[in-house]
Order: sequence, then structure tokens, then C-alpha cells
Amino acid sequence: MKILMASSEAVPFAKTGGLADMVSALSIALAKEGHDVRIVLPRYYRVNRDMLTRLEGALGVPVGGGEEWSAVYTTFLPGSPPENPVPVYFIDHENFFGRDGIYGVPQEPDFLDNPRRFTFFSKAVFQVCRKIRWYPDVVHAHDWPSALVPVFLKYGEARDSFGNAHSLLTIHNLGYQGIYSKDNFHYTGLNWDVFYNAGFDDWNMMNLLKAGLITADKINTVSPGYARETRQASQGFRLDGVLRYRSKDYTGILNGIDTEVWNPAIDRYIPEPYSAQNIQGKAKAKEALQREFSLPGDPNIPVIGMVTRLTGQKGVGELFGPTFGSAWSICRDMNLQFVLLGTGEEWCENEIRNLSYRLSNFKARIGYSEELSHLIEAGSDFFLMPSRYEPCGLNQMYSLAYGTLPIVRNTGGLADTVENFDQNTGGGTGFIFDDLTPQAIYNTAGWAVWAYYNRREQVEAMRVRGMRQDFSWKKSARQYIALYRELTGL
Repeated sequence: MKILMASSEAVPFAKTGGLADMVSALSIALAKEGHDVRIVLPRYYRVNRDMLTRLEGALGVPVGGGEEWSAVYTTFLPGSPPENPVPVYFIDHENFFGRDGIYGVPQEPDFLDNPRRFTFFSKAVFQVCRKIRWYPDVVHAHDWPSALVPVFLKYGEARDSFGNAHSLLTIHNLGYQGIYSKDNFHYTGLNWDVFYNAGFDDWNMMNLLKAGLITADKINTVSPGYARETRQASQGFRLDGVLRYRSKDYTGILNGIDTEVWNPAIDRYIPEPYSAQNIQGKAKAKEALQREFSLPGDPNIPVIGMVTRLTGQKGVGELFGPTFGSAWSICRDMNLQFVLLGTGEEWCENEIRNLSYRLSNFKARIGYSEELSHLIEAGSDFFLMPSRYEPCGLNQMYSLAYGTLPIVRNTGGLADTVENFDQNTGGGTGFIFDDLTPQAIYNTAGWAVWAYYNRREQVEAMRVRGMRQDFSWKKSARQYIALYRELTGL
């Protein structure tokens, strides 16, 4: 099949979160299965034009009753198979994309012209196909920035060269919907009856994601658990009714992980390779982790690790809140070590610095380091993810691959990938709690530490069990292929 990925992010070109990893990894996995996959991205300021090839001629994009002009650049996606490489096309519009930030910058977190930027991008996706004379069977859009792609396909483009194309919209995080003043709607060039028929209307505002969810031929999200949760008012961000209405066309497919990058048998960031067949190298990683964070090099003390964005979604209020957070009590009451790597909300960064100063067994780095994130996954005994909601989550799968037992909340993709410890049989792959409260986090961390000291054989068996699971993209890609075939009949 011919599959077009329309996305605002893809590694290694532009990334703010898991969306970028998913788009590139899925594209590579599909190409390995023999499909013709192409990606269209904005050319942000950080993407060096000198590393790209410019296509001949300009690209005219009809928007706002007129036409915007841009250039198109191309390259191949790194890591895609040499026998079937994945082309990436960049929409180069200096006024819209030639700036720092993808969606915003610290002083302006949501650019005022985002509705115009991504309206232009969504329309340009079709113009790129015309320019290269390549027309897809499946147009796969991702999140609100490209949610207009299925809308444009249904209300105009399908009557032209895209009559055989079908649309799929993937929700990566329902909390971000692209809600703006409906004064921006005229820029789409669509008639006002489409505003209501396609579902843009949202309390007298324009909701881009909502329109995409109502219009796309099929929709999905990044785990079966999140697909169930988003149909409920508590997790639906006011779109649960739309998702219940589209239930027959709405599925969850769990993201995979890049096993060429996150694999302890070949990881270049850890001291010694190890695997489920020979796990001895994990002890070397723990020793290196303790040394890196200036902790006592004791192999017999359990280490809890975290690599996270310090935002409310990740449960940091319950874990680090200055008046009731559980991290202080965990480190004070339990014989363990706690290491953290993360960046985010200023109050949380300051509280973490305070804890690092006051607690000898809590160490943190504010920021992000790819190398250190691998060492934390490999060297920790447990990995804590107390998320308020988690559409898929990758770190719990990284942890399982590295023999590090997740401590997670029972939500979304975390619930789909972690099996709760059964201390009677020794079964399970991690430790799960239901309620997002400081007490629940404390109790479950305590349960994990208790098992480490009192059920060590069961803990070691759980490590190996987790490492033997298959979270590769090959498995997930085949589920997407089945969904594409259902869409197209091919």
C-alpha cells in the first residue's frame, strides 16, 4: 500500500514527545514490511536546509481565499531500510515555521497563529503529493496539528486526485485539541456549512481535533486501555461523546519501542550488555548509576528510577507536592535510593532541588540526557510512573526490556503493558496502584521494596519475564496494516 504520514513531529527532525518517536518508528516498520511510506513535515528552523535536497519549483497552497507559496525539501528517514527507504518531505514556509519552537516558546507557549500554521500545513500535504505525482491509499494524520487533513480529504480533495484515499487519525494525547477562535476558520477556505457538518463548533470556538475525529474514516489511539478510558467523561476531555459516537470506527493499538535503540544487549550507553539469558551486566549498570549520582555503591539496596516530564499529567503533584507529596516519606522511611532525570514546571524543579539537598538518598538532574536516561533504565531496580493518565507510555516498556520492574498507576497503556505482582505465585511484571494519591504511591513503592528484600527470587524471575516480552514495532505495525486493509479493502 501507499501510506502517507502527515505529522507535526518525527525523529530525528522535530520532537516534543512520543508522537515523534511513533511516526518514525511506525514508518520504518511499515517500510520493512514492503509498503511505500512517505512522511510530510513542516521545515522548522532547527531542521538544517543544507542537509536536505530542494525539489524544483515552488509549492502553491490555496488557503484563505488566496494562495501561499513555499519550497519543498526532501531527504530519507534515518534508519529506514536501504532497499525501501522512507522519503520525508518538508514544507518550507519561513513565516510560519522559520522560528524556534514547534508549537510555541516559553514566553508564548501556544503561538497565536498556530491555527493558520497548521491549516496551511494540512492543505500543503495534498499539494506535495500533486507535486511528486504520488497519491496515497491511506492518509494517516496525527493529533490536532494535522487533524484538518481528513477534513480537507473529505470536503474537497477526494473529488480530485485523491478519490481512492482513505483517512486515519491517531490520537496521541486527547488533552491537546487545537481549540481556537472560529475567526480562523475562513483561512481553511471551506464553506461555513462544513464548520458545522464536520464538527468544528465547540462552544463558539473552533476545535481542530474534534473536526478530525468526526470526519476521518477511522480513528485510533495508542493503546487499547486509553481507547476505553477516553470514551468516559473522566478521561474524555469533553470529546468522550464524540468517541462513543464513533465507537465502531475507534480502536487502540499499542505503540511499540525501537529495539535497535532500547535494547540492553546492544545499548552503547551502558557499561556492559546483558539479556534475559544472561542478566549479570545489569549489576554493572547499577554500580555505574550509583557512581553517576554520587550514591553509595551498595548492590544490595534497591534503586527507584524516574525519567519524566515534570507536569501534572505525570503525577508529580502527588509525588513532589511541597505539603503532601510522597517522595519525602518514601526516601525517609524506606531503605532505598531514588534517582530522577526530568524537566518541566518550575515549582516542581525547585521542590526536587530542595529534596536533593535535604535527603541523602534522593538525587536528581534537572534537564534531559539520552545517555543518562538509558543508564537509569538499566541501573534501576524499579521505575516509577504515577501518571494521572498515560495514552501509551514508553518508559514502562523500556523498563521491562531492561529488567527494571515498573511501579505504575492503573491507567491507559500502563495497564495494558504491566501485569501486577502476585506475591502468592510470584507472577506479574510490576507493581500497580489504582488511586492517584500520595498514600497509594507510598504504599506501592513500599510493596516493591518489601518484595525486593523478602521475595528476591520472585523479583529476579519477574525481571526475566519482563525482558522476554515482545514490545517491538513489528508486532504493532502489523496491527496498523490490518487496519489500513480494513480501510481500503486492499
